[in-house]
Amino acid sequence: MYAPIISVSTRVRLFILSFSFITVIAFSVLSLQSCGGGSEEAVQNLSAQERYAQGVKKFNDGDYMEAINDFKIIKLQFPGTNVGDSAEYDLAQCYFKREEFLSSSAEFETLRRNYPTSILDTIALYDVALCYYRLAPKAALDQKYSLLAIDQFQGFIEYYPTNPLAKDAAAKITELNDRLALKDLTTAELYMRLEYYRAATHYYDNVIEKYHDTQYAEPAQVGKIHSLISRKKYDDAKQDIEKFLIKYPASTYKSEVEGMQKQIADAEAIKNAATHTDASASNKGG
Repeated sequence: MYAPIISVSTRVRLFILSFSFITVIAFSVLSLQSCGGGSEEAVQNLSAQERYAQGVKKFNDGDYMEAINDFKIIKLQFPGTNVGDSAEYDLAQCYFKREEFLSSSAEFETLRRNYPTSILDTIALYDVALCYYRLAPKAALDQKYSLLAIDQFQGFIEYYPTNPLAKDAAAKITELNDRLALKDLTTAELYMRLEYYRAATHYYDNVIEKYHDTQYAEPAQVGKIHSLISRKKYDDAKQDIEKFLIKYPASTYKSEVEGMQKQIADAEAIKNAATHTDASASNKGG
């Protein structure tokens, strides 16, 4: 299963690109540990690499707030160093670990804007989407973050279709579309109970047109037929019944839909009989 955010230890191994840099990082961590944190002046005079090593240690110890301070110092004082993108990414990680997903997404976006050539740009795009995914609420609530997550996941797939994470992004898009479809279906059913049939038809159509590949498209089609019959839109309802029976020949809703088909036929027969009676009466009166 994919671990959404790369661990800091993996990040360090990935971006320490020279032996000399590895030596600096290792020496810095050992020095900080042996000095028990050192004097205040020594801490203030840390180099970018030493500050990054200190932030990494704090992150690995679960001290995310203190790690945030170190990574922010690098962001402000050493943006052009060879740990700048790493510190920006790990700053976003700290917020993610604290479930501050808006702050996390903002830092991932900053990384992509300020370090467009960094190899972290790819995973940062995915992680922006993941932040919105984690912010997305249950279906009954406002789904703006679901829409943002879908947009970001789709962007990731378009830019990096062969990336191993593209499959995971596609799965999350499916999950989020199901959530959006359920919200519209639930809204349509509420309007049916309130007898606002035109509004119900609108939301059923949303599910059918926008989320046709979700599990809620089929019940939405059934609900739409009910709403059209309630509005006495029999011709439209008959067309939808025909489409439904062709598309879902083995549907568990088949008998219900066929019952509505008979309901329309009976209503039209009664209407035709009444029209014929009125016509006969008119002729006799003439």
